[in-house]
Amino acid sequence: MPKCDACGNDYDKSFQILVSNKTYTFDSFECALHTLAPTCTHCGVRIVGHGLEKEGVMFCCNHCAEQEGVTELRDRS
Repeated sequence: MPKCDACGNDYDKSFQILVSNKTYTFDSFECALHTLAPTCTHCGVRIVGHGLEKEGVMFCCNHCAEQEGVTELRDRS
């Protein structure tokens, strides 16, 4: 059985995700998110939804973007 790239667990129901020509193996979505989800530049939370981006810098929400001085972004809610 393939081992999880995040935690090393050997699990018979593991799955693979291909990102930028690199294949990752995970035993849970939690491990996949921990490894692949970007983090907010301001608060450090993992961005699981759409998030916001300015010149390659990621934010989880408009509030965090504004705290970093980025004022022209808006959430799409």
